[in-house]
Parts: sequence; C-alpha cells; structure tokens
Amino acid sequence: TYVPIPLLGTFLRIFFPIPTALIFLRWGRRSALICACVTTLLIAVLMGPPRSIQFLMPYGAVGVILGGLWKRRVNWAVSMGWSVIVMALGFWFQLNLLSLLVGTDLWLYINRQITGFLDWVVVKLGLLLQPDLVVVQLCAVGLIFLNAFLYILLVHLVAWLVFDRIGVSIPDPPLWLQTFLEYPDE
Repeated sequence: TYVPIPLLGTFLRIFFPIPTALIFLRWGRRSALICACVTTLLIAVLMGPPRSIQFLMPYGAVGVILGGLWKRRVNWAVSMGWSVIVMALGFWFQLNLLSLLVGTDLWLYINRQITGFLDWVVVKLGLLLQPDLVVVQLCAVGLIFLNAFLYILLVHLVAWLVFDRIGVSIPDPPLWLQTFLEYPDE
C-alpha cells in the first residue's frame, strides 16, 4: 500500500512469509508465533485491522507452517502441499472478509469474470456451447489453487536462495527443479 510502484508492491509480497519462517528455523515455534502476532499488530496500527487480518491469514500462517516443515527437513512436495492448502484457505478467508466489508458477494464477481473468459474462449474456438455453472466454479477453484501453487513455489525458491546465502539450510528442491534451474545437487 505504501509503495508507489504497483508492481514493486506485488513483488514484495513474495517475502511476506519468509521472515516468520526464518525466525522459526532459528529460534523455534514460540518465537515464530510471536513474530506473526507482533507483525499483525504492527500492521493493524499502521494500516488498520482489516489489512492486519489479511496479513495473518494466510501469510503469517504460511510462514509458521513453512518454518515448522523446513525445520523437520520435510521435502518440498509436502511443504508445498500444506502451504498451498493454507494459501487457498487464506484466499477464501480474505474473499469473505472483503465481501463483508464491501457489502457485495465477491465470489459472484469472480464467477462472472470467469464466465466472460470462458465465453470468449468458446467463441474463439468456434464452439456452439455455453459454459455450465459447474465448469465455471471448477475453473474458479482451479485458478485459486494454481495461483497458490505458483506463489508457494516462488516463495520456496526465494527462501532456498536467500537462506543458503545467510547460512540457514532448508531442504533442497526436487531433482527435476534443480535440473531445470541447472543447479547441481550437492
């Protein structure tokens, strides 16, 4: 909100769960929980309670979960799976919170946007059909999980690169990702 360049603010969102995970790795669960709570309170003072709740769920929760899973040296598939679930639940939480604050059901807005996109795809493909409500809802849920997956993958990669430089180790990425990144397994 305070960054004047919109894309820079979006880029900085990658780093939201990383400090909490780092605190968990260095000082344990209690410190990570305190960090998430203090960060939430600080955001409440600076930006208001709605923004602080939006930070706590999902970013604070994801930071604590990632820190705990990385401390146990759990592989990326498990840590990404749990984190994607928490991010998706966090999206639902934020959507319901914003719907309550705005006074409009934002889920309907998302469904309208996806219906418009699917109509556009159907017209471009030259098909004579109309997307069913179930298809629209499945596409919406699928896009939410895809967004959460890509975000968590990026958080894992950034944490792996940053933590390696500061001397904190997390589990290595899968071999296929190391091959894709051309990073040799040590």
